[in-house]
Amino acid sequence: MVTNSCGYTVWPGILSNAGVAPPSTTGFMLSPGESRAVAVADGWSGRMWGRTLCEQGSSGAGFACTTGDCGTGTVECSGRGAAPPATLAEFTLASVGGDDFYDVSLVDGFNVPVLVAPANGSCPTTDCPADMNAQC
Repeated sequence: MVTNSCGYTVWPGILSNAGVAPPSTTGFMLSPGESRAVAVADGWSGRMWGRTLCEQGSSGAGFACTTGDCGTGTVECSGRGAAPPATLAEFTLASVGGDDFYDVSLVDGFNVPVLVAPANGSCPTTDCPADMNAQC
């Protein structure tokens, strides 16, 4: 489940790791407070990020975002990653022993706050609510 808790529209982008089947969608729009379920295969691994200030070109072509753009010219990222800056949520699901692994990364910079909160409640959340890179 992907939820936009920001006070502005975010267009999540999704990229599967090499050799991993893509999810049901690789890009979509979320209005403030909106959520959307994204189906992924067992053993999926990859990353998600928020794109901001996105616009469709005046002729209906040329979709682009100010931050996190994946460069496809459409809402779907279709196997392309984010242009920095982009706050990343990274996942490896049902890995060794069936465990899930997740983190929030600023390796590609910071553009939106991100929180990963496992649904079962027994695992810890991880987040990056502000640009920690600016302090380094």
